[in-house]
Amino acid sequence: MSIVVTGATGHLGRLVVESLLAADVPADGIAAVARSEEKAADLVARGVELRLADYDRPETLAAAFHAGDRVLLISGSEVGKRVPQHGAVIDAARAAGVAQLAYTGVLGGPEADFELAAEHKETERLILESGLPYTFLRNGWYTEVFTDNLAPVLEHGTVVASAGEGRVASASRADYAAAAAAVLTGDGHLNAVYELSGDTAWSFAEYAAELSRQTGRTIAYSDVPGATRLEILTGAGVPEPFAAILVDVDHAIARGLLARTTGDLARLAGRPTTPLADTVAEALKA
Repeated sequence: MSIVVTGATGHLGRLVVESLLAADVPADGIAAVARSEEKAADLVARGVELRLADYDRPETLAAAFHAGDRVLLISGSEVGKRVPQHGAVIDAARAAGVAQLAYTGVLGGPEADFELAAEHKETERLILESGLPYTFLRNGWYTEVFTDNLAPVLEHGTVVASAGEGRVASASRADYAAAAAAVLTGDGHLNAVYELSGDTAWSFAEYAAELSRQTGRTIAYSDVPGATRLEILTGAGVPEPFAAILVDVDHAIARGLLARTTGDLARLAGRPTTPLADTVAEALKA
């Protein structure tokens, strides 16, 4: 039996592997599923097993899972392609007879009515239909989604969104990775659902104020209509279909759908979630 992490060379996947190693899981008891041997070379050098596979090539997934494995299915990043990709992983996991399939979905699950949640909800349905023992990790937003691209914010002195006074209970990727490692190594998590979010929900006005405090510059929050936000995103090179999805997420934030603070994430991680200020500080250092 191995603990198998799909998407292991991505931002979240690498942090999950690090969390497993920090929890004293032997490196040879961890299997990293990745598309590229080169990108996984550093993990292999540390003793982690590499299982080459591709979500888009179902025939490669047959060897990715073994009977009794505990598997983390990290959702794909290609919006619009994720249901068939995830379905291929689920089919391979069921054929192998894995002992657990954990899945990184979206905060709110069936109650999440924004477009970006649709593929996550369908994936959960497929997992339930598979009959596999599951754990649903319904992840809220990663704070890094906002802090990884600070250049235009600092250039223009403005945080732009269409979220009104809505709040986001975000947490760092490392927080979510620690929670995933906990359910993969601990007992009592089979057929469980966790709504994962940060301990504190913040508004975009508060985010702008924190940026101002840490940079010593005046950063404002500009709440713009959805159409204006769409124009800004497409003008910056974001493809219009994806830009529309991002605007839809802003509207979901305005409706309070990403402000939920359940405490599940901190309980699983075994510590408070990372404050917004800490992630901002790390981003500014970078």
